[in-house]
Amino acid sequence: MTVLIRIVLYPLTTAQLKASKKMQEISPHLARLKERHKGDAKTLQQETMKLYKEFGVNPAAGCLPILIQIPIIWGLYSVLNHIVKLGPGDILNQVNQVVYFDFLKISKIWDTHFFGLPLGQTPSQLLQSIGLIILFVPIITGVLQFIQSKMLFPKSQKTPTTQKKQMDFTQAFQTQTTYLFPIMIGFFSYTFPIGLSIYWNTFTVFGIIQQYLVQGKESLLFITQYLKR
Repeated sequence: MTVLIRIVLYPLTTAQLKASKKMQEISPHLARLKERHKGDAKTLQQETMKLYKEFGVNPAAGCLPILIQIPIIWGLYSVLNHIVKLGPGDILNQVNQVVYFDFLKISKIWDTHFFGLPLGQTPSQLLQSIGLIILFVPIITGVLQFIQSKMLFPKSQKTPTTQKKQMDFTQAFQTQTTYLFPIMIGFFSYTFPIGLSIYWNTFTVFGIIQQYLVQGKESLLFITQYLKR
């Protein structure tokens, strides 16, 4: 299911990545506009939109893939939670009651385990029975999200006009997305069913591969920078 969703969203995600790359390319132009029209918010907004149009940048390009995923994640969470609460037998009866055609009715529920882990339970619920090893689920989820965030927002070189300035809103947003978002996703992974983490991690891995194909080796430069420290 995750692979199918990723294939469907491939054109939208590619557009998002290309828009992000263009945003990085025009960041020096944006810095000059902010310096030139400092104190005139209306003119700055107009000139910024002209710049976006000139370079073919759509700032909202990254919103659609995220918005599409929200109902999918919520639906997956509801299904897994429902299976845990009612049990496979009750779920089977409920599904067959609403199915009109006999050939669509199912005789047994699918296996809700993955490598022995119940997909409908959370790492927090399994911590006592499995032990600390279950914490690898939220840790891996957070690390993968961090890698994707770093690839999406690589550290840009500062122009002379911005070196002495405080970080603007865009830079602050990128910093929060890079560091705080993976922590938040890791926490959610600890409290949400494992099935959601598997979906999210698979989606993220495909996203990392796609970002590499769109942005090239430059998207992985941060890894060598960390290794040199």
